[in-house]
Amino acid sequence: MLEKRAVTSVPVHDLLARRWSPRAYDPKRPVTREQLMVLLEAARWAPSCNGDEPWRYLIWEKARDPQGWQKAFDCLSDGNKKWVKNVPLLMLSCAGSIFQHNGKPNRWTQHDTGAASVSMALQAVALGLVVHQMGGFDMEKARAAFAIPAEYTPMAMIAVGCQAGPETIDAEEVRKKELAPRARKPLGERFFEGGWGNAFGA
Repeated sequence: MLEKRAVTSVPVHDLLARRWSPRAYDPKRPVTREQLMVLLEAARWAPSCNGDEPWRYLIWEKARDPQGWQKAFDCLSDGNKKWVKNVPLLMLSCAGSIFQHNGKPNRWTQHDTGAASVSMALQAVALGLVVHQMGGFDMEKARAAFAIPAEYTPMAMIAVGCQAGPETIDAEEVRKKELAPRARKPLGERFFEGGWGNAFGA
């Protein structure tokens, strides 16, 4: 399988270096129920403001719920549909908007839901699985299709499965993305020390 380890300025944990977002999935290798349980447990123990756990995840296994999976697939952008067609498991992360313990607005829910999803993505690496989070979907279509309450915001569609080789991607533009090298901005462009715009390490 194609590996695209992060090229870091200093060593980081192997799980972090190996995590990336492939688009080549093996349609013949499902995610087992045991693996799914581990992924969900990893997300469950993510940090959240006041321990509120504001995230909710909708889950569709293609083999167990083909109709539900298809409804979720139909919410995706055309570009994502070109490769997600091979994905055995789809999820949708949703972030709440109020604290459960007091009913007041919770402005940290999207941050916390992202933390849960990253926990899941790292656990996937440990299990030999891959995860790809997507913003390319119709939020309102998903809300209507799955009766998502108004106080929850659909955040990301999440593809989960076993990686396949890039040659399994039949769309040329998607295959190019799969093969493209990974890159990140220098630390000093995104991390400031002491005040806004003061590049870390300068």
